[in-house]
Amino acid sequence: MSPLARRRGANGSAAPTAPPAAVPEAEAYPLARVLRDDATADPAEVTLSDAELVALYRWMVLNRQLDERMVGLQRQGRIGFYIGSIGEEAAVFGTASAMAEQDWIFPCYREHGAALLRGLPLATFVCDLLGNAGDAMLGHQMPCHEAWRPGRFASISSPIGTQIPQAVGAAWAARIRREEMVSLVYFGEGATSSNDFHTGLNIAGVHKVPVVFACRNNGWAISVPRERQTAAATIAQKAVAYGLHGERVDGNDVLAVHAATRRARERALRGEGPSLLELVTYRLEGHSTSDDPRAYRPPEEVEPWRKKDPLLRLEAFLVKRGALDAAAGARLAAEAREQVQRAVQEAEAHPAKPPLETMFEGVYAEPLRPQREQLEELRRALADDPRVAGGRGT
Repeated sequence: MSPLARRRGANGSAAPTAPPAAVPEAEAYPLARVLRDDATADPAEVTLSDAELVALYRWMVLNRQLDERMVGLQRQGRIGFYIGSIGEEAAVFGTASAMAEQDWIFPCYREHGAALLRGLPLATFVCDLLGNAGDAMLGHQMPCHEAWRPGRFASISSPIGTQIPQAVGAAWAARIRREEMVSLVYFGEGATSSNDFHTGLNIAGVHKVPVVFACRNNGWAISVPRERQTAAATIAQKAVAYGLHGERVDGNDVLAVHAATRRARERALRGEGPSLLELVTYRLEGHSTSDDPRAYRPPEEVEPWRKKDPLLRLEAFLVKRGALDAAAGARLAAEAREQVQRAVQEAEAHPAKPPLETMFEGVYAEPLRPQREQLEELRRALADDPRVAGGRGT
């Protein structure tokens, strides 16, 4: 049989060939770590100073206190909805802290801490949850969908993955303008099944757009476990299909996350294209306050991850390094609780609703005639019956 015949099947079509021997996918993408189990690290791999590490720890503690307090407010009926990042703080702060001031951040919906890091006032964030007159979004968004333009923090969107092409487009535009800007975009592992994920990574790979794709692989897409979302052994290996650099990082190790993000940003600025970082972490609580994970997730799965809590790991490292004393964790937690409490009080002091006119603003530079007519119609309706629009005053 000729070599050509051997390569063809009985009907003349190309016969399948055995794939070349390859390293198993998970082994090809080993989990990058800096923090060891004994709370030490190779000094050569610690890229942050003690002061910077303590600052990161302080932010993570504040974020934890914020999440716990906001869940409490939702249970009291004082806010309608909350979605937090308990257990995933290292993935959020490790990435955001590695970016430069001129970079844009495109969040998923658990990265409130990144917005605070970029300067969003804590009370303004709480106002967003209340949708009151102090809300920077003027009540136009659902709770937990903040944006912060002064900090180059784009708006959170509910649809899965829509922020990915937005991040690619912004970075591509910046490169055309010869601006030194890199986009950082967050998403969960469930979003890697979305059209926008493939669209964004494909275009970014073809044009070597300066983007850092940060996938928080927290094990669950609401109630769907990771193994039911994709047959791929890792998320990082999906980078291969688009010609990207892929890397798998311990997402509960803030030092490893920071270092990987910094390397990805430097590659992007050198024109070497985007990177896909798979940050392996775990969602310790429910997807949101509308979700009860006890309905689909056994507690024995959760408990081992509590021992890998990113705050505990960083605190243990700092104490062993001599950068914190043993009581620092409790002291910083108390300070953070007080800070959050003050922000809640400040936010709740704002009028319950934004001015009526703001309902018709923000779409066009100046409201068009239909918007002006609708505003006048609403004012007349309110004059006739103040209960219209929930008793909103003019």
